Amino acid sequence: MKKTIIVMPVANEEDTMQGVLDEILALPYDNLYIYPVIDSFSKDRTEEIIRNTAAKTEKVKLIFHEKSSGVISCYLEGFRQALKDGAEFIIEMDGGGSHLPKELPQFIEKLNEGYDCVWGSRFMKNGNVSNLPLYRRFLSSGGTILANLVLGTKLADMTSGFEAFRREILESMNLDKFLSTGHMYQTEMRFYCRKFHTIEVPIHYIGGSSSLKMKSVTEALRILFQLKKHEKEIFH
Repeated sequence: MKKTIIVMPVANEEDTMQGVLDEILALPYDNLYIYPVIDSFSKDRTEEIIRNTAAKTEKVKLIFHEKSSGVISCYLEGFRQALKDGAEFIIEMDGGGSHLPKELPQFIEKLNEGYDCVWGSRFMKNGNVSNLPLYRRFLSSGGTILANLVLGTKLADMTSGFEAFRREILESMNLDKFLSTGHMYQTEMRFYCRKFHTIEVPIHYIGGSSSLKMKSVTEALRILFQLKKHEKEIFH
């Protein structure tokens, strides 16, 4: 398998962090690495757990993002580090247990088949959502419908954060030019990648305690109507 790096922003995940790392490390891939990205927002033992695991295996590398402005900046910093370290495939996933390590093989399989981007989808056939408040389900599914309508995309899920890329896709982008700093980032990425060879795969998303504030919703709506004009700023 080509060198594959999982970029995983984490913060205050001490209850799930060790289990997630262990599950990924147990997968039958020799060339699979994990880059947890953390910043000063994390106050519990998450960083300690990652460092202890990294001391035992070269497959885990902690990225401390000192200039972080939030989770999206951690995603993008993780991408930069993964590209710098020679990743051919880069997978983005959550480190808090919302995304299941056992579903990683389908992302790797599709990249090996030649797809440029692989999108995890909760709303396609065999996809599922559990432990998520009804209003969050409505915002995610409604956001997908609205985004497809405004942007001309045709995906079943425009807001999932479980996704994978060939390195050439991320190399072609100016990662400093993304508009989104919050939930809209996933939609922004899918819009920019719509002309590449992409595919959706079903995932089971497990909700947690995170909340979605009205400010985030209004920001997402504002950005949604700017994406078509902004697209030319993204690609080199």
